[in-house]
Amino acid sequence: MTSEPTCVWDVKAKLGEGPLWSHADQALWFVDIKQDRIHRYDPKTGDKRSHDAPDEPGFIVPGEKGGFIVGARGALYRFEPKTGGFSLLCDVEKDKPGNRINDGALDPSGRLWFGTMDNAERDPTGSLYRFDAKGLTVIDSGYVVTNGPCFSPDGRTMYHTDTLAGVICAFDVDAGGHASNKREFATVEPGAGYPDGPVCDAAGNVWTGLYRGWAVRKYSAEGKLLATVRFPVSNITKMAFAADGYAYATTAWKGLSDEERRAEPLAGGLFRFKAA
Repeated sequence: MTSEPTCVWDVKAKLGEGPLWSHADQALWFVDIKQDRIHRYDPKTGDKRSHDAPDEPGFIVPGEKGGFIVGARGALYRFEPKTGGFSLLCDVEKDKPGNRINDGALDPSGRLWFGTMDNAERDPTGSLYRFDAKGLTVIDSGYVVTNGPCFSPDGRTMYHTDTLAGVICAFDVDAGGHASNKREFATVEPGAGYPDGPVCDAAGNVWTGLYRGWAVRKYSAEGKLLATVRFPVSNITKMAFAADGYAYATTAWKGLSDEERRAEPLAGGLFRFKAA
């Protein structure tokens, strides 16, 4: 059964994003894009730690040789938690100073995929990228706000969100990391919120946070809406499935008025629930 979401860390993230379950240290990592922070939550001990990050960190994923890779504003960085240090891996879109890196994820083969977006959320200057041993490759373009991607358990389907259009798209991905056959997977109807970061569960279902939607949704691999989990806050950004049996979700208070923030005192908190 799906349980009611509860706040495990009232971290008050302005734009919490990119929750990642780290098997290496059995902890939940996530970022606060607009407050330049990386957070770590240990569900076993309740330990909470935070690190300063480069300008506007959009995602955090495991590094190939330990540590993490963080996408922040216009660059990819290696991040070493033991020292709190960051080292530049590569620049991204130096010719587009109005853009920033947003969401990202590793595919089952360890390749990094991430999106960029117009930081002002107005113009379709964002793109979807793959980063591997060959460097950066543009996969798709024309986005105002990108979110995701995420991958089916077998790695053959990638899901990527055009947030302002309200559409989650699907791509076929081959063994070499080539994406093709872009198509509409699911559309969130007007008034229900904006689809934010998607994530796949072990059965291949796709879950998405709804910004301004007070919920996360669960879709089948065929795009059928299976379930909706309601939250006590309006801006749910992304989920991650953890080894402790819970799903964790980041939230945000960005865009809320003072009155709305008073009505949503837990906005920006880290939540968890049992996802079935």
